[in-house]
Amino acid sequence: MDLITVRSKTWAILAAALIPAAVQAQDGKFVLKGRIGKLNAPAIVYFDRTEGDERILDSAVLKNGEFSFKGITMEPSLMMLALSKDGKRLENMGQGMDRKIMYLESATITVTSESDMASATVKGSKMNDADLAYKKHLQPYEDQMTEINKIWGGATDEQRRDTTLTNSLNVKFRKAIGDKTNLIRDFIKKNPNSPVTMFAMQELSVHNNMDLAELEPLFASLPETQRNSPAGKRMAGNMLKKKTIVIGALAPDFTQNDLNGKPVSLSDFRGKYVFLDFWASWCGPCRAENPHVVAAYRKFKDHNFVVLSVSLDQPGRKDLWEEAIKKDGLQDFVHVSDLKYWNNAAVKLYGIRGVPANFLIDPQGKIVAKDLRGAALEEVLTKQLP
Repeated sequence: MDLITVRSKTWAILAAALIPAAVQAQDGKFVLKGRIGKLNAPAIVYFDRTEGDERILDSAVLKNGEFSFKGITMEPSLMMLALSKDGKRLENMGQGMDRKIMYLESATITVTSESDMASATVKGSKMNDADLAYKKHLQPYEDQMTEINKIWGGATDEQRRDTTLTNSLNVKFRKAIGDKTNLIRDFIKKNPNSPVTMFAMQELSVHNNMDLAELEPLFASLPETQRNSPAGKRMAGNMLKKKTIVIGALAPDFTQNDLNGKPVSLSDFRGKYVFLDFWASWCGPCRAENPHVVAAYRKFKDHNFVVLSVSLDQPGRKDLWEEAIKKDGLQDFVHVSDLKYWNNAAVKLYGIRGVPANFLIDPQGKIVAKDLRGAALEEVLTKQLP
């Protein structure tokens, strides 16, 4: 598995996540139009966005390079435009898809490029103008990731199998993520009135694992217009939920279908220790954690211990979910999902802002530990289990 490349893409997905990130509520029409060279059918552009909790997917066949979409947006939100030059369906385009993550708002927005979607320029949008400044601020992180992927991409198969290389690059990766987190903090403090500052707050909450000791005072320092915006209210709600899903609290019950379509509830496992693990096939850090979870399961499976795995895989991508389970050797776990990506009901219930995320639940249904990484799960289980 190409861990380094997958990890960088995963963080990009977490940063974008197609979660609404508005600063000012709007109720208005939008026009999104563009031109990509002089492409014609079968070339197609996919338009992927969310409106509230609903995912909206649209498409347009290019004619002389041009495409357009119209509609209503209740508030600015992140969206994705993806270009398929050969007309492939969106779900079949793979991780190397030619895409652009940008903001949708009530405006006439133009997207233009001579060859590809990723390098297209965006005009007519204050949100996207502000986002350019944000991306420029984060460029040192992007430079580090480019170098990491360059090293990994130039390595031979033999070098990739050598833990010396992977360990070295993982150290670089962790440093890059740490540097990015610092850059996000710096941007928020220096740009409290930026249209994308609340989005930066959301991204920071992913990187610092919703650390309220940092987030609450930083949130309180922002202008009232930011805090009272739709995105600000969501951020406040997420922080409040973080306070309720704490060690010692009763883990909220939920029900989702397993791989065979059979409903499974968290409460079905009352009387056992449950490792509730939120992950996804597309999440590189999740996949990197899986060997540790497998090792812990094998060691403690005969000691009243089960793993309940909740996948954030996307609609229509059950095949990737199943493939990842087999490839990572997770067949002995209990797997559930509603295949709704970030709109997964359990994800919302637990206030998950980034994956991997996990909770260790005791036989009485109480949370006894959370966000266990690496060998930490085995260490806690050794203390908890008889």
